[in-house]
Amino acid sequence: MIGRLKNSTALASLRRALPAGRFLRRFKDADGGVLAAPFIFMLLTMLAINGLGMDLVRHERDRAWLQNTLDRAVLAAADLDQPQTPAEVVLDYLSKAGLEEYYQEPIVETLPVGAVRPTSKKVTADVDMGFNNLWLNFTGSEEELPLTAHSVAIESIGKVEISMVLDVSGSMGSNNRLPNLKTAAKQFVETMEQNTEDGNLSISIVPYSTQVAMPQDFLDEYDVEIGNGLPGSYASAAADAKARSDARGWDYTNCVNFEASDFNTTALPSNQKYQRTMPFSVWGTTDYRTNDSRYVRDPVCTIHSDAPGRTALLFEDNVSTMQTYIDSFYAGENTSLDLGMKWGVALLDPSIQPKVAAVSENHADVIDPRFRDRPVPYNDTETLKVVVLMTDGQNTSQYYLKDDYRVGESDVWFDDDADVYSSYDEDNNRYYWHNVDIWADHPHGQQNSSTFICTTYYYSGGCYSGYYYNEVKSNDLENLTFEDLLAETSLPYMYSRLADEWMTWNAATNKWWYNAFGWYGRSTKDTRTRAICDAAKDEGIVVFTIGFEAPSGGQAVLEDCASSDAHYYDVEGLEIQDAFANIASTIRQLRLTE
Repeated sequence: MIGRLKNSTALASLRRALPAGRFLRRFKDADGGVLAAPFIFMLLTMLAINGLGMDLVRHERDRAWLQNTLDRAVLAAADLDQPQTPAEVVLDYLSKAGLEEYYQEPIVETLPVGAVRPTSKKVTADVDMGFNNLWLNFTGSEEELPLTAHSVAIESIGKVEISMVLDVSGSMGSNNRLPNLKTAAKQFVETMEQNTEDGNLSISIVPYSTQVAMPQDFLDEYDVEIGNGLPGSYASAAADAKARSDARGWDYTNCVNFEASDFNTTALPSNQKYQRTMPFSVWGTTDYRTNDSRYVRDPVCTIHSDAPGRTALLFEDNVSTMQTYIDSFYAGENTSLDLGMKWGVALLDPSIQPKVAAVSENHADVIDPRFRDRPVPYNDTETLKVVVLMTDGQNTSQYYLKDDYRVGESDVWFDDDADVYSSYDEDNNRYYWHNVDIWADHPHGQQNSSTFICTTYYYSGGCYSGYYYNEVKSNDLENLTFEDLLAETSLPYMYSRLADEWMTWNAATNKWWYNAFGWYGRSTKDTRTRAICDAAKDEGIVVFTIGFEAPSGGQAVLEDCASSDAHYYDVEGLEIQDAFANIASTIRQLRLTE
């Protein structure tokens, strides 16, 4: 029938679909959204990631702070002078930094083991703990981030070569300076020995005044002669002088007249010829020829047999030996910082090592065989080379004999049996007998003779009374060489006592004073001092200088010489002890090893 709807499956499905359409329309028109759950999940994830980052930042902050604090703590704990225990020091540092919760007992090692005064101290501190997380705990994780720190510090002196260059000039005898120096220097060597392992320390002590005297056995390893450096016309006389020295097996002096170029280098080349300083004195009218116990007083270069304490002490580590040696110092003569520094630096230069080895093998009393390998090369990074230069003054005159007065025979004879000098008058070919006060045709003691000596005269000039002087042939008559003459008779004695007896004053002073010697003045020596100091610093030698109540001129040179402003000490009185103590402390090598 037309117009009648039939019941069918298609129509039923359509009816069931109508509510769903309305749902879709409602969903389309709704404002509440459906992303709340995903958004919350994403937010929590972002917070967790950011929280993890914040925990990591906090962790790194605390780790760095802890590491830095621990580094400082072990450095302080490793100090050999630290009165507190390492545990107390480390805990104190961590507590003051608010990190005491991380404290753990440090490990301490000292060398020698159990020593009251260890020479090396090693402190190891570790932290291995968990870090308190904040944000990660919200994730439900109970895992802790590890918080670790490790620090090791060692304080030890290691290997050290030291040259102590000490002023013993005449001015050191004033204002209690020399006793104060002795006390300070003795404390210094004791401190260095106590804080250094056996075999790691060598100290050379170089006392200086006008010159510096070295052990003869050491100088014998070099070509050092009084005739070196002279023109060729002196060759024969120089050879004779060397032969005489070799024959007797010793030299009067063991000082060197260095050339200007020698101060531009720390080395002491073994293939170079050096001029030995002549034995002579410009101070006092003294004559010690009849005194068998000593030579001339106050010589430019001190003669070892007269004053062993003026001969440098080489490569030593025995405290008793060094302190006894320092106690033997006495004050006298001029000031030569340049010569003291030259020798002090040379004793640190590896160029002398073969000579040191030779001396230690043949003369163990001069250099102990334990030091045969010193000085070590400059590139030995385990060894510190140090010079301590001290003065109470400034450079003054350094004297040397001129060429004509160095080698050959003088015009003075000496009869040792009768203790009579004879002076030769070349112009009149005759000899003046001193003490006897007569002229003769030969030196006193050359033969047996009898000479009438008039003591009282008539007004007319004839002899009224007198006596016969009997000359006895001497078994010990010598035409003195310049070296032998001046080793026992000062230049002032020569012109004022011997020459003036038969020469005019002008002739006597010209011959035995103005023409006899020359000198280097302060300006030249200041230049040389600065040159050798620069050479030392260029080689990496650490230079400490001490101005002990020194004048401005000396202070200026010392300041230029020192490795830095901090290496220069300007002290008075007992402050010199503090200066040496500070230097001993500074020498220690404090280093963070890990």
